[in-house]
Amino acid sequence: METAPEPDVAPRRDVIAIGASAGGIEPLRELMRALPEGLPAALLVVVHLLPTAVSRLAPILDRAGSFEASTATDGERIEHGHVYVAPPDRHLLMRGGALQITDAPPENGHRPAIDPLFRSVARHAGPRAIGVVLSGSQSDGAEGMRFVKEHGGATVVQDPEDALYPSMPRQACSATEIDRIVPASELASALHGLVVGDTVETSG
Repeated sequence: METAPEPDVAPRRDVIAIGASAGGIEPLRELMRALPEGLPAALLVVVHLLPTAVSRLAPILDRAGSFEASTATDGERIEHGHVYVAPPDRHLLMRGGALQITDAPPENGHRPAIDPLFRSVARHAGPRAIGVVLSGSQSDGAEGMRFVKEHGGATVVQDPEDALYPSMPRQACSATEIDRIVPASELASALHGLVVGDTVETSG
């Protein structure tokens, strides 16, 4: 990962944490297809899975676009141009410039859960972080998005009207100020703008 910027230089947002649940796989695939090659950022992805599931998400995302995608491993260094997918029945966290895989108790009824990832990214990446909530039921990710915002990060939500399951996007919008509320077709453009440093404007 890049070294921390000088205090008088605006931080580059280069750690994108994405949470999704029911209805979230297709928006993820659409995002991966549209993200430009060479975007200077890493993606950390949590999708709700049953503990006994065999996840095929990493190869699906790997085939979808130019970013390399793989199931995250404990202690792995975070690199730009890569997508790290949480394994089944384990939380995915950021620790410094590396990943941590833990068997801590489920949160919001899930392991992996979105809130632990978002909290860790907020703490370790601060204003370099972008939190993204996609389609899903219930409220996982809402509290974590508030953490991201409080630590100087940016927030992006799939438009609830565009989401197959709008509860998670709506709960995230209720929890904190959201910088971008966009349909799945505009997620890549919104993230590209935040990473390369355009002015953050509140949508909705």
